[in-house]
Amino acid sequence: MNNTSMTRMLITMLVIMAVSMITVQFRMEIGGALDVVFGILAFTDSTGTPQYPMISIMLVCTIAILITTVIRSFMQDPLKTARNQQIQSDFNREFRQARIENNLFKMKKLEEMQPQMMEASMQQSTDMMKVMPFTMVIFIPIIAWAWYFVNTGTVDDPGAYFSPDNRPIIELPWCGNVDLTGSVFLSMPLWLILYIMVTLPIGQVENRLIRLYLLKKELKRLDAEAQRAEIE
Repeated sequence: MNNTSMTRMLITMLVIMAVSMITVQFRMEIGGALDVVFGILAFTDSTGTPQYPMISIMLVCTIAILITTVIRSFMQDPLKTARNQQIQSDFNREFRQARIENNLFKMKKLEEMQPQMMEASMQQSTDMMKVMPFTMVIFIPIIAWAWYFVNTGTVDDPGAYFSPDNRPIIELPWCGNVDLTGSVFLSMPLWLILYIMVTLPIGQVENRLIRLYLLKKELKRLDAEAQRAEIE
C-alpha cells in the first residue's frame, strides 16, 4: 500500500474514532435531539410507557442499516466489489487446489499473480474505508437514540421512557423475562446484542437486492449496446 492510501486510511480511522467518541460522550443529548424524529417508533401507551421496546429498537436500527447500505451502494460500485470478491475467491481456490495436487508449475504462475491480487484486495479495503466515515456519521447517532430510548436513568433523574422502577423488560422464548439494559457479554447491553443478531441479515439481504437490481440494469445496458451494434 502506498503512502497516499495509508494516509487516507489513517484519516478515515481518526474520523470514525472522533465521531464515536463524540457520540458516546453526548449520546443522551444526541438521542434526545433525534427523539423528535424517532419518538414515533416508541409505541407508547396513554401513560407514555413503550409497549414494544425491542420492536422499537429493531425498527430504528433497521432504518440505520437501510440508509447506510444505500449510501455505500451510491459511493461504491457493488458489481465491481462483487466481481473482485469472486476473482479473489477463485484465485484462492485454484491456489489451494494446486498445493493439494503439488502442481509446482501452476503454483509458480499463481505466486507471480499474488502481488496483483494483494494490490486489488488492498484497493478494495481502501475504497470501503473511504465510505465508512459517511455511514458512521449516520449510523452511530441513530444507535445513540436507541441508547437514549432504553436508558433508565436514576430515581431522581429517570430516562425519557423508562426508569429504575419501570425497566425495559422483554420476554425471550429461551430465557423468559430479561432486562434490555443488562450486560451479558463484554459489557455489551442485551439490546445491542439482539440488534446485531436480527438486523445484520437485513443489511445482507438489502445489499444483495441492490446488487441484483444493478446487475439487471447493467445487463439491459449491454443488451441495448449489442442491439445498437447489430443495427450499425
